Amino acid sequence: MTAEDLFAVQASDRLATRGPLAARLRPQSLDEVVGQQHLVGPGGALRVLAEQDRLTSVILWGPPGTGKTTLAQLLANASSKELEHLSAVTAGVKDVREVIERARQRLGERGAGTVLFLDEVHRFNRAQQDLLLPSVEQGLLTLIGATTENPYFEVNAPLLSRSTLWRLQPLDEADLRVLVARGLVAEGATAEPDAIELLAASSDGDARALLTTLEVAVALAAARESGEGIVVSEQDVIDARDGRVLHQGRDEHYDQVSALIKSIRGSDPDAGLYWMVRLLSAGESPRFVARRLVILASEDIGMADPLSLLVAQAAASAVELVGLPEAQLNLAHAVVHLATAPKSNRVTVALGRATSDVDHGPVTSVPAHLRDAHYGGAEELGHGVGYRYPHDDPAGWVPQRYLPDELGDRAYYEPSQHGREAAVLRWRTAGSGDGEEPPAPR
Repeated sequence: MTAEDLFAVQASDRLATRGPLAARLRPQSLDEVVGQQHLVGPGGALRVLAEQDRLTSVILWGPPGTGKTTLAQLLANASSKELEHLSAVTAGVKDVREVIERARQRLGERGAGTVLFLDEVHRFNRAQQDLLLPSVEQGLLTLIGATTENPYFEVNAPLLSRSTLWRLQPLDEADLRVLVARGLVAEGATAEPDAIELLAASSDGDARALLTTLEVAVALAAARESGEGIVVSEQDVIDARDGRVLHQGRDEHYDQVSALIKSIRGSDPDAGLYWMVRLLSAGESPRFVARRLVILASEDIGMADPLSLLVAQAAASAVELVGLPEAQLNLAHAVVHLATAPKSNRVTVALGRATSDVDHGPVTSVPAHLRDAHYGGAEELGHGVGYRYPHDDPAGWVPQRYLPDELGDRAYYEPSQHGREAAVLRWRTAGSGDGEEPPAPR
């Protein structure tokens, strides 16, 4: 072993004991991964591909702290291929060309394949992504890309079409509590129940943020250790985040979220703004607030003002693009719009009725005239026979049955008289039979 190798081993050993808690707790196998069980749990697609060494190019998409880098490294390690690691933040065309050349040489000399883990793949420009395309298409490189941005916007379509897209979800509070327990063991500490709950509630599904906060909280608790061991308190967690956590505690946090939703539902923009600011000032993630607004736009407004969903979604996108503190403006814009929009819960009610029939209603079959008729012999089976094409009618609408016969005359969606739904109601009850066009979005 050379002196350089020796120093590298020593550095690795020291990082294993002195590095950041999140790095020290990085899973070494798929069994140690917390969360993402839909992908790496028993029978999960990524686990099956890894265990069978049949990994193909993939894009891992999810918010920070959900395990994209960890999963990429574990998948590469489980493969018989050799791993190359690039960060799109620092790598350039020269680095990509060198990786491709090493992959070609490795395959020619030893018959070994190459996995390229490309972190922050969305940071690569179009030309850099295009440079990867031939190698990925030929199988010279198996790409594992990780991104926090929507890959449909940020990754070249040809590269995306040659990769499988997997969505990673924020960790839930049960997963986060598992991480807290592991972190406390690694740090030789314990924590009060309220501190554990606060850590999980204030991390917004981000494992890295949780472990970073825990590490600081443990250090604060250790500073006052008095012979009874290191015990992390709720105040330690608050101090570790410089007060930017849910000061009011877990119950009050959920109460304030409830107050925000009910204020907007009640068409009070002032109260909506107040509770939004309270949540953000207490350290609540703006992503959490944005998600609640997106849900509310369909749950409590729906077709009464279809643009509300677009406003809420735009605010959520702005949070990712702008960040705090400026993103407060975008969230405030959405809160005021949603609070002053006409309200209707009829979409929510309709979804519940349809779900109930699917889950508990009669067994149904697709009416013959609605079945696929784009193949030879379909007409002989009666598939598509009698179907009336709405675009052939001058009104663009024709009366025909679309629900299964077994459901009779079920009506799931019943428009209210609020906002645009009033026009929809008039069209459904009278206008549709007179050839009148559906009301356009306002």
